Amino acid sequence: MMKTRLFTVCYALLLSAACALAEDYTRYYTDLPVDVKQVTGPQIPDRSVCLTDFGAVGNGLTLCTDAFARAIAALESQGGGRLVVPEGVWLTGPIELKSNIDLHLEQNALIYFSPDKRLYTGHLDSRGRCMPCISADGCHDIAITGKGTIDGNGGGWHYAKRSKMSDVEWNLLLQKGGYVTDDGLLWYAWQLTSGYPDIAETPQKQEKMRNDLVKLTSCRRVLLSGPTFQNSPRFHIHPFYCEDLIIDGITVRCPWNVQNGDGIDLTDCHRVLLVNTTIDVGDDGICLKSDRPEAGRISGNEDFLIQSCKVCHAHGGFVLGSNIAAGMRRIVCRHSTFTQTDTGLRFKSFIGRGGKTEQMFISDIMMSDIVHEAIVFHCDYADQAPGDTKKLFLDPAYVDSFSAEDKVWTPDFQDIHIDRIVCRGANTGIKASGLTGLNCVHDIYVRNSLFVYNSTAQDIHEPTAKIKLTDVTFVPNSISQ
Repeated sequence: MMKTRLFTVCYALLLSAACALAEDYTRYYTDLPVDVKQVTGPQIPDRSVCLTDFGAVGNGLTLCTDAFARAIAALESQGGGRLVVPEGVWLTGPIELKSNIDLHLEQNALIYFSPDKRLYTGHLDSRGRCMPCISADGCHDIAITGKGTIDGNGGGWHYAKRSKMSDVEWNLLLQKGGYVTDDGLLWYAWQLTSGYPDIAETPQKQEKMRNDLVKLTSCRRVLLSGPTFQNSPRFHIHPFYCEDLIIDGITVRCPWNVQNGDGIDLTDCHRVLLVNTTIDVGDDGICLKSDRPEAGRISGNEDFLIQSCKVCHAHGGFVLGSNIAAGMRRIVCRHSTFTQTDTGLRFKSFIGRGGKTEQMFISDIMMSDIVHEAIVFHCDYADQAPGDTKKLFLDPAYVDSFSAEDKVWTPDFQDIHIDRIVCRGANTGIKASGLTGLNCVHDIYVRNSLFVYNSTAQDIHEPTAKIKLTDVTFVPNSISQ
């Protein structure tokens, strides 16, 4: 009976699934403060297949890894098309996308990644991390679309900090089994009561093998539109060295206390449009990164337009770093909302990972209930251990301890224009520090903004951070009520 129903549903979907992905995104590129090069969307052939045609059963018990692989291979052999995933719970291991293919999740389709970690050990990356749940490498014209949900089942991978959990949450975690460190401060997903075997010699080594939910490497013309991406073992959406990337109307979420649960991390990408997206995660919300340049690959983040996004319960709403070595150029972030994030706009880097920002414009950001700073610049980020209160940016010996080669990659936050920010509630309005003897934070402009602060209006270390404020108002929270 269930097979008959799924066949009928799939047949109906195939008749209507060949709609074009060529939405006109040029409408977003208006009234820009800098000439941002526009994205080019993917072109997917007008052809569809249904996952059930390849032996998949959406009962949450039948492993569908081979069915996904066969369906993608069949489409690839025909030049591409749309793989329709209908309503159901589709248990699977890693999915590898190919060029000219749209993975399309219909309403109530749930792709649920298997808790069996052995399925992801086929090709460890250079850091020893497992295969991503969904990956594409060197592909072009690919998409993930629809109204369904992609769940990375990250609870079987994460480690947890006792300090970030209530007694109730901690006790529920202990019921899953796991390993608790001798000091009682950390819990690792190890020897769980689910019975699935571990894949490393120690809990700590296994934790370092956590994979991303979606990792795209050296891809061109990519569209992510519609689905919910949730509960990644590590980062949720993680493009590397990609060109022409559109992220439109997706939801990214995981519990607020998940370690390294970044929402969208964009590394060395050119021409990116990120719009209409909601992010609620355990680490950075929207994060831009850039590694040191290497021959034969894209370097730096260029031509970004980020607009009409909502971020909450993240370490930062819009974040740069800590790797920014190849730089950031022509970046626009505007008309977005950050609520209950640890920080609002966060710029973080340090010697050895730093680079230069150019023509960055951030405007019309509405914030509320920011835990720490609404805007923060810091350049000794990676060297600060948890709980460390030493002000390393004041210590000349700290700077001198780095090699000449590392100093080439010194943070250079500059040419950043922040305009029309409204923040209703932050512990500190603006905080900034560079590094003693180095010109790390300069030519930063904040204009036409209002900050309602709980503790400190400004904490700007003027010898190392040059920030010009124009028509900026700071109001203590007690007076504003």
